[in-house]
This record gives sequence, C-alpha cells and structure tokens, in this order.
Amino acid sequence: MRKKVVSMFSVILVLLVALTGCGTTSSSSGTAKNEILYWNPFVGPDGENMKQIVNEYNKTNPKYKIKNVSYKDSDMYKKIPTVVNSGKGIPDLTIVHAERIKQFVDNDLLTPYDNLLANYPEIKSENYVPAGWNIGDINGSRYSVPLDVHSFVMYYNKDLLEKYAPNALDDNVITFDEIRAAGEKSKKDNITGVGITWTRPIFLSIYNQLGGDITSDGETPTLNTPEAKEALQLLKGLVDDKIANKDGEDPAQLFKSGKAIFYPEGIWMQNSLNEAKNLNWGLTIFPQISPDKIVNWTSSHQFVMFNDKNRSEEKTKGIMDFIDYVRENSLPWAQAGQNPAALAILESPEYKKLPQAFLIEDPELQKTLKIFDYKYNGFAAEEIDKLVGDAIYGKLDIDKGLKTAQKAVEDKIATNNKK
Repeated sequence: MRKKVVSMFSVILVLLVALTGCGTTSSSSGTAKNEILYWNPFVGPDGENMKQIVNEYNKTNPKYKIKNVSYKDSDMYKKIPTVVNSGKGIPDLTIVHAERIKQFVDNDLLTPYDNLLANYPEIKSENYVPAGWNIGDINGSRYSVPLDVHSFVMYYNKDLLEKYAPNALDDNVITFDEIRAAGEKSKKDNITGVGITWTRPIFLSIYNQLGGDITSDGETPTLNTPEAKEALQLLKGLVDDKIANKDGEDPAQLFKSGKAIFYPEGIWMQNSLNEAKNLNWGLTIFPQISPDKIVNWTSSHQFVMFNDKNRSEEKTKGIMDFIDYVRENSLPWAQAGQNPAALAILESPEYKKLPQAFLIEDPELQKTLKIFDYKYNGFAAEEIDKLVGDAIYGKLDIDKGLKTAQKAVEDKIATNNKK
C-alpha cells in the first residue's frame, strides 16, 4: 500500500511539474505568453470573416499570434471598464465603435499610438479613408487606427425602379421628392415606396442634410431644433401619406418579397439580400433632400489599446504588426459587406466588383461619409432611438418628443460629469 501511495504521489508530482513547464498562460488574461488577446464585437456572420483574417495572419508564423475573442457589443463595453480598472484580463487589442473613442479618452483608458507609428510608415492618413482616420486624432494624439467605414445607404429594386421611377438615378442621387413621386404611383399597385428601417441613421442623415447636428460645440447636445423637427416631419409625412411602410410591417421582408421599391439600410446587409429569391437589387447612396448636399451616415470599427502597464514593448510591436497586416489584407472583411478603411483595398480587383465599393472608389463620395463623433453619442443615441419611431408613427407629439429627448440627454450628461 505504501509503495502504491508513493507511486501515485510521484505521478501527481510529475504532472504538476509538466503543467508548470507548460506555463504559457497568463493568470490575468488566460492567453499564452506569445499571444495577443484580441477582443471584438463581431458575433454575427461577419465574425467568420474576421476569424479568417486572424487565421491567415497566424499562418504567417508571427512571434505573437492573435487570440480572437468575440463578445456581443453591449457585453464587451460593460466588461472593458472592469478589466482595465482591475488590471486583470485586459485585452491587448480591441475593436470599438468610433463614437466611443472620445469618452474612452476622457476617462483616460486608452494608450496612444504616437510613439509607435514611426516604425510603421504606411499606417498614415494618406492610406486611409479620411472619415475613418480622422476620428482617432484627439487633442493632437492618435488613439485608434480604423478597420472600416460602414455606411447607411439605400438598396433599390431594379425592376420596380424601372417601372415607377425610371429616371431617378440619372444623376446618381435619389431624392425624397423622387421617392414620394414613385410611392404615389406604386401604392395603387400595393407596392410600398420606401421601407423605414433603423430609424437613428435615417433621422441623423436627414438632420445633417438640413444643417443640424447632435452637438454644436462637442459638449452641448442639440436635439430640440427646427432642423430636427423638419427631419421628423419629413419622415412622418411619408408614413401618413402611405409612401412608407406601416407601423409593425417588416420593411426587410417587404423589400425581399418585391413589395417595396426602396430600402435604406447598411452596406453590411447585402449578404442577407442575396439569399432572397428572384430579387434584382441595386445599391446607391442614402436618399437626399437635394443633390447639393450629400450625407451618408457612417460609423467605423477602430483598433484601440486599453491601458495595461504589463504590456511589453515586444507585444506592442506584435499588435502593430497585426494592424499593418490587416491594412493590406482586408478583402475578407469587404466580403462580409463592409468597406475597409485602408485604401490598399482599392488595389484588389475582387473588391472593386463588390456593390459597396463605389463609396470608397470615388474620393468625392468619401467626403460624404459622416460619423457622428460626439463624445456623448451614447446618451444621444439612446434618446434618438426612443424618439424617432414613436414620433413618425404618430405615437408621440414631435415637439414634445424633441423637448423630452433634449432634456434627457442633458440630464444624463450632468449625472455622468458628477461621477
């Protein structure tokens, strides 16, 4: 019995030694010593495309391989302050939405890239779409590098367009007046003129076309304005006159089934439309009030590094190597329905065949990409989401709704600034 106990103890000791010898994981992050912990919010189909990029990069046998970890965006944003403040489990590299960056900087959570870019001369403004690049420059320092610029545009049914608005695209701009005229004709045939989908980018695009913005000075919210009222009235008019879909109708299903002419949505939705049978669709810029001022609501996924005093210079170099790799190898991301921010993508014949490429190929259209980079964008977005649908479908008085939204954002800012 004693020999058996000694033997068992010896086996356990050997196992413990072996495990210690394989000690390549960090107790704080759960990643291997030669791994970069990479957080991102890509839990949908596009997540597979990001995994493809990561896998291809890891096949190049870099010193620091990428460990890809995806979270639902709301969960990820809740986790970030906790792990950064605790100093444990901090991701080495993270993808965040552009609108979040200013507040992360204000809260002193981000590590700037300033001292790193000299060794990566191709990571520079000339090599990226301006809307995506400029967002990371705050107070003279660079806090992010863009992955993409994803825009809210408009799909259209080619067959229905030819029937109800054959000349609408002659100038490459479809106006709301043209949508209204087409919808007046089509509703007699039980065809919806336009589907109202995600109301926030629709409202903000129109609001900015009219000269409005969600802040006047970077601090004060500006939602209760004549321009905001006009934008809501325009959308409500389309609903009231039966040009747009009814409340409760699914605009995506209407469009996929050939029952709607126009369908404002994100460039990232095209893969779902390809699944629809017998749908002959095209893609153009977001509808405009006038061709004289073109605005396409846009956001951007950005690479950031959250503060971590334990991150070595060598690992940081590994992070930069990966970002530089993505700059030149972002075709899989474009194939997910996104527009990469790195202009190197324009060298790809495969990319130029994709429907969304026109927004990046044309330098003038690049200038129309509008990112609402207000540091309190999260507060404003919450109230806009509550406001727009109810206002345009007649559930809420527009004047009252705007006043309520304005005060709610002001109150949230005041509470935030007391913390």
